[in-house]
Amino acid sequence: MSEEIDPTIKAQFEDALEHVNNLPNQPPKVLLEMYGLYKQAYKGDITGERPGRLEFKARAKYDAWSSRKDLSKEDAMKAYIDLIKSLENRSV
Repeated sequence: MSEEIDPTIKAQFEDALEHVNNLPNQPPKVLLEMYGLYKQAYKGDITGERPGRLEFKARAKYDAWSSRKDLSKEDAMKAYIDLIKSLENRSV
């Protein structure tokens, strides 16, 4: 079953993706939040096994995405848009 996404939300999400490159450097926590929302918006719920303890970066990314489990793709897009807007407002 394909999830229908409001075209307006999808357009705003695509716009937010373009704005990410204009943001100042962000702390790892924020980057992981962005990553988790992005992956949930595009792929939906995470699949696969959690990486091992010594795979720090892969494990952190897995956990960031996993924390968004059960969030609809559209809701993930909305949260991503809101996050980018808040980061843009901080950098102004």
